[in-house]
Amino acid sequence: MRLINLKPSRTNQLILALLPFVALLVAYALGSAARLADNPADKLLPALTSLADAVNRMAFVPDPRTGEYLLWSDTWASLGRLFSALGISTLIALVFGMIVGMFPYARALLAPFFAAVSMVPPLALLPILFIVMGLGETSKITLIVIGVAPIMIRDLALKVMELPREQTVKAETLGGNSWQIAIRVVLPQVLPRLITCLRLQLGPAWLFLIAAEAISADSGLGYRIFLVRRYLSMDVIFPYVIWITLLAVLANVLLDLLRIRVFPWSDLGKAS
Repeated sequence: MRLINLKPSRTNQLILALLPFVALLVAYALGSAARLADNPADKLLPALTSLADAVNRMAFVPDPRTGEYLLWSDTWASLGRLFSALGISTLIALVFGMIVGMFPYARALLAPFFAAVSMVPPLALLPILFIVMGLGETSKITLIVIGVAPIMIRDLALKVMELPREQTVKAETLGGNSWQIAIRVVLPQVLPRLITCLRLQLGPAWLFLIAAEAISADSGLGYRIFLVRRYLSMDVIFPYVIWITLLAVLANVLLDLLRIRVFPWSDLGKAS
């Protein structure tokens, strides 16, 4: 049998999925042990026990100065900014994506603009946002919106344009106006793609959030990472990076489950 036709069982899939993570953990443990054997004061690759101690200190021991559990307070601060920005971006993308995809005149007017804006490096705008909007939450949320919304708009517009023309023709034949076609024909078919767009933009959104928090914030996961880097506190930085990754993975999984639960028909075309 050809390799291309061999498919692993569910158990083997799980084992294969875990192998790279186990290999990375073993490599880190070996590298840490080797560096600490040469220099017990080495901070670059702290021992796994040091990482565990840092997690306990940041997550389960209140800060002496503020009385807060820093990992959780940083998490809530970052998630508040992230969810606000992604909610705004999703709404903007849905409205303008449908408008650009459905109406040729709107496409001629707005498509080149959104294409150009999507090419602007958002981090290059960060100083401008801080100058214009100040150092508060508005500039951080705006940065994420600028970074992800134009790309989501373009993606959704392409999805709308890919819908079979026969569907809108039949709706027009039955007397549907543009508003009715948008709500009853186009919207149900682009909502699954909207969730997928959101999943694909989680990584960039976290990138923009961490960058904004690193420059100007007094709380947040990115703020904490760049605060402790001056002390070479890798025992704090590594757990924070892993925690950010876990949050992003969890959000990705939950969004996909939401898509499957609400729009089960959107998986029918996928290969088993």
